[in-house]
Amino acid sequence: MSVLTRTKWAVDASHSVAQFKVRHLGVANVTGTFKVFKGEIEHEGDASETPEALEASDFDGAKVRITVDTTSLDTNHAQRDGHLKSPDFFHTEQFPEMIFDGVLRSSGDRYQVVGDLTIRDVTKGVTFDAELTGTGKGRFGDNRAGFEVDGKINRKDFGLVWSMLTESGGLVVGEEVKVHFDVELIREG
Repeated sequence: MSVLTRTKWAVDASHSVAQFKVRHLGVANVTGTFKVFKGEIEHEGDASETPEALEASDFDGAKVRITVDTTSLDTNHAQRDGHLKSPDFFHTEQFPEMIFDGVLRSSGDRYQVVGDLTIRDVTKGVTFDAELTGTGKGRFGDNRAGFEVDGKINRKDFGLVWSMLTESGGLVVGEEVKVHFDVELIREG
């Protein structure tokens, strides 16, 4: 008889990245990163399995929680960063965190991350595509797993409604925001 146990994986921030892209002037993308974020994935596994088997286990149904420090936003342009941190967008003084709570769902050989994203004081359901990019041992024998996560949101759905038109009638800042996470996890315990 197998015994199920909870297995936790923590984000290794030094080997992970949280990025976003948004159209600027309708002609090109501006890319930004959030330099500070943390998170964990928790799932059930067979306690009798070896660590090697657990690290390659199926993450279907795993609970996911990611917390992003909005004050760590960086687009490589100080004036733009200041505007994005202002009440026109993230209002980081009042809302210093974005939070995602959700579940990984297996979809063939890929995953979807389904859950609630909170930006400012607005929470909406979102679905992102995810790929388990690998599992293995770290340099010091720790168990590691990697995920690449991609998706899109509409910034206005989350209260980031500032808008301005160009002379040709296009938006200075697009409404669709592409999000991308490369996450390396370390198994706890």
